[in-house]
Amino acid sequence: MNKLISASLLALAAALPASAQTTLTVANWLPPSHPLVSEVIVPMTEAIAEATGGEVTANILPAPLGPPPAHFDFAVNGVADITFGVQGYSPGRFKTTNLAELPFLGNSAEAISVAYWRMFDKTLKGAGEYDQVKVLGVFTHGPGEIFLKTSADPSSVDLLKGAKLRVGGGIVHTVATELGAVPVEGPSSKAYELLSQGVADGILFPYESVNFFKLIPQLDVGVSVPGGLYNTSFYVVMNKAKWESLTPDEQAQIDSVTGEALARMAGQMWDRADAAGKAAMDGEIAITPASDVQLAAWEEALSPVIKAKLAEVAETGIDADAAYAAFKAEIEAASAEMGAKGE
Repeated sequence: MNKLISASLLALAAALPASAQTTLTVANWLPPSHPLVSEVIVPMTEAIAEATGGEVTANILPAPLGPPPAHFDFAVNGVADITFGVQGYSPGRFKTTNLAELPFLGNSAEAISVAYWRMFDKTLKGAGEYDQVKVLGVFTHGPGEIFLKTSADPSSVDLLKGAKLRVGGGIVHTVATELGAVPVEGPSSKAYELLSQGVADGILFPYESVNFFKLIPQLDVGVSVPGGLYNTSFYVVMNKAKWESLTPDEQAQIDSVTGEALARMAGQMWDRADAAGKAAMDGEIAITPASDVQLAAWEEALSPVIKAKLAEVAETGIDADAAYAAFKAEIEAASAEMGAKGE
């Protein structure tokens, strides 16, 4: 009888559908210690595994598959299942990103990132720039500030005129130029070398990055600009075929822990990292707030930049002026929500 029961159970088990567990490969080009990896990408993979009951897990690759600008296409072509990166590393490819990188948007990466996702989900994805992938999240780092190797008066309107500033991709190159600086192109990883060798006189960076890339000993003064001089936009995307291979339930479960939830987690991480970075500068870099005179001059100088970047957004078919107004309203709403929660 026991043999008969055992045989029946085996036959029943064979007739049931097998569990289709999926392991996703996640490409990474940053050091594992970078907070974007340790406090965003790793927790995202853990959240996906938990939300799907372990049916979808992720493996973060230990070494880069290629340079950062290549990572979006790694997701498009299925070289990796999930990738993340900076849209600005591919100039001209992602015009709607301009909206989130504009000057003077706000002081909290969380508020801007949540608002950015909401705008993307409601409006910006209609431009079709990401149709080749499944977008898991978009967000920005904290506001970009001014840091210089100089004893010059930090309250001067002409503080940046003639200064050689290390810049990366995106709008920051244009911002530096319009404020009278001489942009020096180079990846973040080369910032210390450029400053220490005198190739650059300073940098436009969020507090987090100055600290993470160990630039504090190379810099003397900082100027905090209300709303920031720029933001850098990031994406997290998934290969479309891999996404479509998942069940509708798995897709819904992953959506529940990405999107706005991922943008909020990333924004909170950047805000924490900025706070820690600024604290590390105490007694090392003299940071002063931009004066009203400086701010007025810089707003006037950058007004044409904002108009030009919005014109690029409009090229995608988006009503750029309406999107800009809606985005600023979303930032205010997200900031109010954070205040209500006591964040």
